[in-house]
Amino acid sequence: MTRRTHGSIFLPSPIFLGLLAVTAAGGLLATLDASWAITTGIVLLVLGGWAVSLCLHEFGHAYVAYRGGDRSVRAKGYLTLDIRRYTDPALSLVLPLILLLAGGLALPGGAVWINHHALRSRAVQTAVSLAGPLSNLLLGALLALVVATVAMPLGLLVGLSYLALVQVLAFLLNILPVPGLDGFGAIEPYLSYDARRLANTVRPWAPLALFALLIAVPPLARLFFDAAYEVFDAIGGEPLAAEIGADEFMFWR
Repeated sequence: MTRRTHGSIFLPSPIFLGLLAVTAAGGLLATLDASWAITTGIVLLVLGGWAVSLCLHEFGHAYVAYRGGDRSVRAKGYLTLDIRRYTDPALSLVLPLILLLAGGLALPGGAVWINHHALRSRAVQTAVSLAGPLSNLLLGALLALVVATVAMPLGLLVGLSYLALVQVLAFLLNILPVPGLDGFGAIEPYLSYDARRLANTVRPWAPLALFALLIAVPPLARLFFDAAYEVFDAIGGEPLAAEIGADEFMFWR
């Protein structure tokens, strides 16, 4: 169990540190000369980095909720960065992993249960919803900055570039105003009762319908990925390096 040190600072769980270690090991492999090592390293780097970003995404929700009045998130273990606290084996791990492997649609698949009645205002509720996707955007920007400013072997460069793009994709998916996604959660406090009731009805399947459309309707997917690359370019990302990294990650295609 993680322990509180002082104030609202919490020690990360050993499992989170283990995910960081897997990510670092993937990065190290990606620096080697052998093609098998580069490909294996990029796969570990992206999968490990995706799991780390899932933890940071959900921690962002929980931390802002904690600061905004919901003290229950601490008792639920949401402030420990322990991936087990955020995940459901099917919806939180298997489905996002399939989407990532199928075509790069990376959705942080965790969930934290927030007591919205304990939050101080509608503005805090909006901040709680936005904290997760903004953590993805910030992580993507930091990775893009590292790639742009630090000399590194090509394998690591393309792997980090693709991981940065994955963060941008997760950000864009999450801020869409679709019930069940964070973008809708940001505007939901300001909607009418009837609108919120309707949203609750479609919330369980609306994100799945969106993913199905993105996979089944190429023009819609192209529009989404074009927007992602615009954001990626705006934060200093290297699109060509990210595409090479994606090809290495999805080596079977």
